[in-house]
Amino acid sequence: MKVLVIGAGAIGGFYGALLAKQGAEVSVICQSDYQQVKQHGFIIDSHSLGQWNFKPTEVLQSIDDYKDNADYILLCTKVIPEINRVELIKKAVKPETSIVFIQNGVEIEQELQTAFPDNEIVSGLAFICSNRIEPGVISHLAYGRLTFGNIPGNVSKKTQQLADVFNQSGIKCQTSHEIIKARWQKCVWNAPFNPLSVLSGGLYTLDILTNQEAYVRKIMHEVVDIAVATGNHLAPDIIDINVSSTYAMPPYKTSMLLDFEAARTMETEAILGNAVRAGQRENVPCPHLESIYAMMQLKVLKPITTA
Repeated sequence: MKVLVIGAGAIGGFYGALLAKQGAEVSVICQSDYQQVKQHGFIIDSHSLGQWNFKPTEVLQSIDDYKDNADYILLCTKVIPEINRVELIKKAVKPETSIVFIQNGVEIEQELQTAFPDNEIVSGLAFICSNRIEPGVISHLAYGRLTFGNIPGNVSKKTQQLADVFNQSGIKCQTSHEIIKARWQKCVWNAPFNPLSVLSGGLYTLDILTNQEAYVRKIMHEVVDIAVATGNHLAPDIIDINVSSTYAMPPYKTSMLLDFEAARTMETEAILGNAVRAGQRENVPCPHLESIYAMMQLKVLKPITTA
């Protein structure tokens, strides 16, 4: 199995390392950490799987340098306006390549479907607490479960094979014929906790929930209502499950908060903006989502300075 990971950070580096442990030839496109990873590989420090060194088959700075034929491209970048996902991967996409995007957000599939109509497009969701704590070092704090499903709604033999390899690596990987619904399920958690961690000034998920559980639940309810309106009926206990699992996890800095602290672009549009626009399109009231989306848009503006 030949795998090319694009976006080898806390997510891509960790899951690429798991595939390599099972014998896959895993190459990575690595820009900011290129020198460190080229020389030393990745150090993976996992709460459940231990610590090990992952040395990719190839460490490359550009997609132009990849000359092999990948069975799978794992696209693990942020979904943000300045990253053109099609341009990022197209030089490595061959007729036999399955494009697997492990990314946050809802209603983000169409761009890849349109650009690569003859390739398998696999939507991937990671339920994981994992951080890049320094160049080439990834700390896996909790969870790690993956869900895969082909777009628009099936599971191919090749997708199942990838899931099987992940299951053999020590994490749970399931497949779903309703992967769009699964994306909305994940948005139920992401929509409150990611922006609130930023807007609160840097609180961990447990602090947010302990102090503002009622408010968190209101945001979750709106996401559920929008999902239903788009034809994705979620389990009636989805909110209770998300709340209880957050109480059970260790205090966690969200990916959006880490991006904000590092002055990187946040996934505001993919997680919040797309949900709000879907609600408006489907005529679903979502005042809490709209407010938190507006506040996040203000958060990224630079203050006016006067002499």
